[in-house]
Order: sequence, then C-alpha cells, then structure tokens
Amino acid sequence: MGPITTSKKLCRKCYACIRNCPVKAIKVEEESTEVIHDRCIGCGNCLRSCSQQAKQIADCIAETEQMLRGDHPVIAVLGCSFPAFFSDVTPGQLSTGLKRLGFAEVHEGTQGVDLIAADYQSLMDDPPSTPLISTHCPSIVDLIERHHPQLLKHLMPVVSPMIAIGRFIKQNFPGEVKVIYISSCIAGKFETISEPVAGAVDTVLTYQELSLMFRNRSIELKRLTETNLDGIPPREGRIFPVAGGPLRALGVKHDLSDVAFISTEGESNVLEVIHDLAAGRIQPRVVDLCFCTGGCIGGPGKNNRLTTFSKRNLICSYDKNPTATYVTAEHYRRPERPSSTRRTFNNKLHRLPQPSGDSIRRILNATNKHRQQDELNCGACGYPTCREHAVATYQGLAEIPMCLPHLITDLEADRTSLAQKYELARRMLDQEVGDATIIGDDPRTKEVLNLIRQVGPTPTTVLIRGESGTGKELTARAIHDHSHRADKPLVTVNCTTLTDSLLESELFGHRKGAFTGAMADKKGLFEAANGGTIFLDEIGDITPKLQAELLRVLDNGEIRRVGDNSPRKVDVRLIAATNKNLEEGVRSDWFREDLFYRLNVFSLHIPPLRNRLESLPELINHFLARVSRRLNKTLLGIDEQARDAMLRYHWPGNIRELQNIIERAAVLSRDDIIRLENLPVIFSELRKPERPTDGASAFKGQRDRQLGQIETNLLRRYLEETGGNVTEAARRAEIPRRTFYRLLNRHGLQSRDFKISN
Repeated sequence: MGPITTSKKLCRKCYACIRNCPVKAIKVEEESTEVIHDRCIGCGNCLRSCSQQAKQIADCIAETEQMLRGDHPVIAVLGCSFPAFFSDVTPGQLSTGLKRLGFAEVHEGTQGVDLIAADYQSLMDDPPSTPLISTHCPSIVDLIERHHPQLLKHLMPVVSPMIAIGRFIKQNFPGEVKVIYISSCIAGKFETISEPVAGAVDTVLTYQELSLMFRNRSIELKRLTETNLDGIPPREGRIFPVAGGPLRALGVKHDLSDVAFISTEGESNVLEVIHDLAAGRIQPRVVDLCFCTGGCIGGPGKNNRLTTFSKRNLICSYDKNPTATYVTAEHYRRPERPSSTRRTFNNKLHRLPQPSGDSIRRILNATNKHRQQDELNCGACGYPTCREHAVATYQGLAEIPMCLPHLITDLEADRTSLAQKYELARRMLDQEVGDATIIGDDPRTKEVLNLIRQVGPTPTTVLIRGESGTGKELTARAIHDHSHRADKPLVTVNCTTLTDSLLESELFGHRKGAFTGAMADKKGLFEAANGGTIFLDEIGDITPKLQAELLRVLDNGEIRRVGDNSPRKVDVRLIAATNKNLEEGVRSDWFREDLFYRLNVFSLHIPPLRNRLESLPELINHFLARVSRRLNKTLLGIDEQARDAMLRYHWPGNIRELQNIIERAAVLSRDDIIRLENLPVIFSELRKPERPTDGASAFKGQRDRQLGQIETNLLRRYLEETGGNVTEAARRAEIPRRTFYRLLNRHGLQSRDFKISN
C-alpha cells in the first residue's frame, strides 16, 4: 500500500483524478480508480480534485502512536512551512503540545536547509555537469526518476533538508532514536522509503494528522504555556518554503535577469521546464524547481483556510522575527555534520507496452472514431487527446467506456432500444393480462371488489385463496392499483416454476461467487420491488428453508443475498396466493404455522366461475373483444346455442379455461359469429334440447334471435368505442340518432353503462 489510497466505496469514477494527474499514474479498475504507486510522484493533485474524498492519504497516526509507546525516544521535526499552518499558536505552544503527546524533543526542520547549503555552494563552484537540477523537492526527484530518467545526470547529488536533519539527529543523539517529520508534503512519505535515503526519517505526519492527534487527546494548543524548541536554531533557512526561497536559503546568489538561473514552482511551469530540458531547448546553469504552487506552503497537506499569499506573509514574518526560543542539548552543542549529505538516484521508469498503429486504430474505432474529425479531444476521459486515451486503454490504464461522447452515443442507442422493447413488452402484457379490471356483476364478485377497495390503501399483507384460474393474479394487481404504492413496481413470482435454489436467488439475489455460475452480484426481486408490491403466486409450494427466509422478511423487513452475511432493508408489501389448504399444511407440518399466521392477516377468497355464472355473458363479451383485437379478426358475437351450452358447463379451469376456449373458438370460426360447433365437443352434449315446432316458425324464431343478438353486439361495440357517446356512436353506425336511441331501448342498453370513468 502506498501513501495515497482509494476508498472503493466512495469512488464514483468521475475521472477527475485522472484529469488532474500530471503523470497519469492512475488506472481504472472495475469498481474504482487506483493509484499506480510505481508511477506516482506524490504531488497530491488527485487528493485535491476528488470531490468524494475517495482519494486519501495513508494514515500514519497509528504507526506514530506505536512509536511513542515504544522503548526508544521519539523526536518531532517541524517542517519549514509549519508557521503557515499553525498560525494561531506560537512555536512554544506547539512544542508543549508535541511533548504532551510523548515526543522527547521538537526540532525545526529548517535546520536541515543549513546542513545542505554548503553542498549546494560547492556544486555551484565546481559543477559535475550542467544544468544542475535542485533535489530538495521529493516530487521533482520522483518525476525525473520515474518519467524522465534521461535527466538523472543533472540532479544535484544532495539529500533533501528532511533527510539531512534526520541523519543529523540520529548521528548525534546518544542512543537509538526515532525521527518523525511533520510536513505538508505527501511526496515526503515516498521519500522516507526510497532506498538511497531509507532510515533517516521513520515516518512523515501531515499537519492534518497532527491536528487530529491533538483533538483525540483533547489538547488545546492555545491554552498551553510555551516551552523551548530543541536542537540548533536555524540560520538562513526559514524563507525556504516560499516561491524563490530555496536558492536564497541555500546561499545561491543569482540575478533574476540571468538566464543561467531558473527558479520556478507550480505544476505547469515545472513540466514546461522539464520538457524543455529533456528536449535540449534550454541550457541554464542552475534549475531550482518546486512542484507545488507557491512553494512548500502550497503542498497537498496544506491549510486550505488560508491563501498562498497569506501563508507567504506568515513565513516571511517569521523569517524576519522568529519567536521560537531554543534549549540546545549537550549532544548538539558540538555537532558532527551528517556523515553524508550526498545521495544517488536510480532509473525507476515504469515501462508500459506500446501499441501499434493498428491497435490504436481498433480502439479508436471501438469508440466510434473512424475519421480524424471524429476525434473530439474533449478531455472528459482525463486524457488530453483521444489517441492518448487509446494508448492508455491498450496499456490497461483506461477503459473504452471512459470516452464520454462514445458513452452518450451508446446510451442514446440503448435508450431507443429499451423504449422499443418496453413498448413491445407493454403491448404483449396488455394482450396477455389486460388491465386490472375485474369483470362481473354478481353478488360474489361485488363482495370481492368491495374487499379490494378496503384493503388496497392499507399496508396489510394479503393472502388470496381460490382454485387455479380464478384470477388471483388479477386480484393482486387490483389490490396494488388501489394502494398508495401504485406508482411503484408490482413484481410477480410464480413459486412453482423454479427450483428451490434458483427461487432463493431470484427472490433475495446473490453475491458474486456464491455458487457455480454466479459471475456477478445480482439484486433479488425483493430489492427490485423495494417501495412497491411483490406477489408470490402458489406460496404453498415453497420449501421450509424459503419459508424461514420469507418469515424474516415479514418480521424484520430484511433480506440476505445468497452468499452474503449482511442483511439489507427492504420496504415491500407482500401479497401471496395459493390454491392449497394451508391449514392442512400446518397440521401436516409441510407449512410453517408462524408463517401462515403472518400471511393470513387478510384473507380474500376468489369464488370459482361455476358459482358466479350470472357474470358469464359479460365475461364472454369481454374476452371476445380482447381476442378480436389480438387476432385482428372481426367477431360480432356468439350464437345462442353456444351461450346456453357454456352456461351449463361446470368450468373446472375457471376463467383461464373460459379465455382459452373463446380464443380457440375464434380461431376456428369461419365468419364473424362463434357457433356451437366451434367449441369443444363436450359443449355439444350440454346444449339445451329444442322443442319440436313446424319448420317455418322454427326458422323464423332462430333467425330473429340471431339477428337480435348480432344487433345487440353491434350496438355494444359502437358504445364501447365511443365511451357511451350516443351521438358519435350513431354517426359511426350511419343511422339517425333517434333511431339509435330506439334500438337501445329495444335491446335494454343504457349509454351510461359504457361511459369511461376518470
């Protein structure tokens, strides 16, 4: 793990970190973006740009507290920029607070600048090669080592002030000691583990981490008395952390108009200088670079309450009038310079595979870029150009969906496709199920409708009971439509169509790898129905294991995905249906008694069709109209013999059987009337026997009845099409309105029965 980590739970893959990373040391993974520590230079841009705080500095507080509890003394070294962060307290109060935390000594890190000044001046007098690039900024060193190794020979072979004072303390302190550097520099965390300088400083704390330690121990610095700082008071180094300060603090005299000296700070300026040096466009004598804008006071661990200019004023004020007092221990009075302030540098270039032209072209084509003008170079993916994004994709750093124009195009295509599929599914559902209108005017149907209106608006669990085919699912839809959840989904599950294991996965979902074939996390139907209603048909067929899981949902409102240990809250209304005798199941131990009582809060019994034959003619007309639309076939009605036979039938399959028989008859009908011979053979045996009459009267009677039925069906159809508007119905029938009214009276029809209710 490196100094910068990613919280996968917080990362939203907005690619802001990639856009702001100067060296593209971030790769895109399945769930988040991750820092590539071999390429990272510790500039902290990803921390500043992440609005979700997913990018975080690795916490060193626990490591520090462990050192403070250890057997060896721990020395705190305050980074050069500390006056800009702890501006509301004195150095003496800060020293007191650190010693209350358990630190044995508190030093000013600026002393490290004095320790390396002689090396800089020596190199200025006798440079091994030019230009000389300063090495006090760890980000600059990492930038050259990891991304521009051709400039390694120009790096001054001198340690940073942090490493210099760390070596100095460990060399002069009597006995083994731990050194903790406190700074705004995240790159310093990288530097402490770099092989050429490892061991000089044990860990780096940011100013925020130190402030958190004070809060955890309830130490209020403003209320503390002052104590002296330790070590040797700095001489010239306090101006070091501001722009232009390093050269002055290190004793390098130069003229601003002299092109042999370059001193600059900030990402864009630094990268321009590095690129010019690498290309040989400039040949200065000395190049002093600091990656952070404004110098070290602009580091990623900075105090964001103050601007760069106000922090610069604080540093300059402290340089002119230092308020710290010192007590120099005996072991520092005759100090030995560090045995070495020199260091070496290594080529740490992390080479990535380079794509061929064909590979780049294939990736560009995959993002709908077939011509050069298709390459918008919008930068939304985090890369300046589409080709750089293609190279990063080939190298495994980026993904094709990062391309925003390509993603929008795909989303628009998916939206069009989904809209088409939705419309097709809606039409098929309308044909299959229709609306949630329950047809019937008999007393039993009216009682069911009244109960639906009563229980619909409540959150009560409903158990629908009745024979197969009586319309239990239609009843569940009607209850949902009358509820306050009508605008939320109604999810229907037939418990008999899936095996036990598959049904559990369908209902509650599963985690990736929970079983063979579980290639990804999957939401269950309970989660899909969250906020709405779930209808479990044939609840009496589920196994005891699923009964226990279902009981937990009803008791606690929680589900647990298969293979997951953590429960998830769901807000779902449950409607169940069964054609089995659950009371017998409780007595025979194949159905849980506690689950039965949780389901049977409100029981609704749907009567079989044979017990409400008064509604059969209305049901016949309803299904006849539906099948007529479905088959695109004009059907005016059903003859009297067929209707009489249907009224005599027992209907073991209930409404589902009625629907299927009418559709079959409609297919077999040779004209616009369904006749007895179009029905199954059993109906011919049930027809009403005809009384013997003479031929003429029998013919006339049958003709009148058939014509009357056809006339009734035509009137009903016109009224249904116009919503009971008699004027419009008469116009479509091409007969006078008064004649239409006379026909309505003759056949006992009322226009108000066909009006559409809002």
